[in-house]
Amino acid sequence: MTSGNITLTIIKPDAFTSGKAGKIIAHLEAEGYAVRAARVMRLTEAQAGEFYAVHRERPFYKSLVSFMTSGTCMPMVLEKAGAVAALRKSIGATDPKEADAGTVRKLYAESKERNAIHASDSDENAARESRFFFSEAELIAAK
Repeated sequence: MTSGNITLTIIKPDAFTSGKAGKIIAHLEAEGYAVRAARVMRLTEAQAGEFYAVHRERPFYKSLVSFMTSGTCMPMVLEKAGAVAALRKSIGATDPKEADAGTVRKLYAESKERNAIHASDSDENAARESRFFFSEAELIAAK
């Protein structure tokens, strides 16, 4: 796994608890992503708060933390050439009403707030976010 070819995604509680996780993973694999690490978990408030700390001053921060702690989620490290940009395109716009046909959010998201999936927005954040959920040893073993 090299920088530029990995990204982090999280299948969010809405999609995981409604039985859409497998469909989302299959969709991503069909688009050429390889799952290199995955974990099923329920975030604590402290974990969600730390992960989304960049949004702390935004009005949606508290509801985002509440949502992300409301059920099981699945962080995954994915590999594909140009992974970050490719995944952002594959998942579609935050609001599924604005997402392109065939994207994960168009197919599986419920609303702008319950939008099924998270994706890193830069190579730097992909590396940082991957280390948030997976140890260095897990990431090395995934290569």
